[in-house]
Amino acid sequence: MSLDILVNNLFNPTILFFFLGLFAVWIRSDLAIPSQVSKFLSYYLLFCIGLKGGAELSHSGLSAHIFIVLAIAVGMAVMVPLYSFFILRRRFNLFDSAAIAATYGSISAVTFITAINFLQDNAVPFGGYMVAAMALMEAPAIIVGLVLANLYKQNEKQPGPEAEEGPPSIRMVVQEAIANGSVVLIMGSFVIGILSSEKSVATLAPFTQDIFKGMLAFFLLDMGLLAGRRLSALRQTSGFAIRFAVLVPLANAAVVISLAYLLHIDKGDALLLTVLCASASYIAVPAAMRISLPKANAGLYVPMSLALTFPFNIVLGIPLYYFILNQILS
Repeated sequence: MSLDILVNNLFNPTILFFFLGLFAVWIRSDLAIPSQVSKFLSYYLLFCIGLKGGAELSHSGLSAHIFIVLAIAVGMAVMVPLYSFFILRRRFNLFDSAAIAATYGSISAVTFITAINFLQDNAVPFGGYMVAAMALMEAPAIIVGLVLANLYKQNEKQPGPEAEEGPPSIRMVVQEAIANGSVVLIMGSFVIGILSSEKSVATLAPFTQDIFKGMLAFFLLDMGLLAGRRLSALRQTSGFAIRFAVLVPLANAAVVISLAYLLHIDKGDALLLTVLCASASYIAVPAAMRISLPKANAGLYVPMSLALTFPFNIVLGIPLYYFILNQILS
């Protein structure tokens, strides 16, 4: 990997604020971001990315190339939880395996936004339709995880009166996934961006562009605080879980990079697609799993995605994927 790319990424202010959050937890500081502020920052980032993505798609239009990329995104959202589940079953129970598989089949919106910031800093163009790819990857992984839990639940011995209880119906899961606030906001903003004129979108630039990086830095500070608190939970996990949290994203990235090379996907779009497939959800999927698979251990799949995969991707993964893509697609 080019040392310049890695150094520039490490010393990007947004990334440094993530480390500041980790440091604050390490020294046991009382620094904390109110939950409502954290929620607002999440919604703000999704709003901005969705609106800009829709506006860019309205200018570029649809093409066969776009449909191919979207098909890869959805296909990976189905395949990753499938193969992950059978790997995880070697070490974990049915419900933990299904929840972790769904977590790694879904995506991290913040990792995606950080990758967009990385591309903008390096003046690399990308398509606005990638926002649609991100939104389309949320629900399939959740559905696959619950389908697997339903199919194999008879093999899991659960004594007591709750032994016959299974996950809710797939229809309920799909409805819940579609109605998820994050999905509604980003897709709604995406559609509004498509329908709005270029001039009207430009009037929001002081809110959606001028302060975007500052808001992202503040949000990553909050993510650093949260990840730092979750690190302690990893002491109770096995080395297998830690290896899985790093190696599976790398394997997924290798698959997408290979497809990008074979299908001649543009460098910026290829990086975003790689990041989506190499990331893991720590917001949407855990929220769904708490309701749909309450027997799954949230102290396992949340720290794996948030305290391991997320920092790995934003610190090392993004510059590594970009370096490889830059070599093979130039």
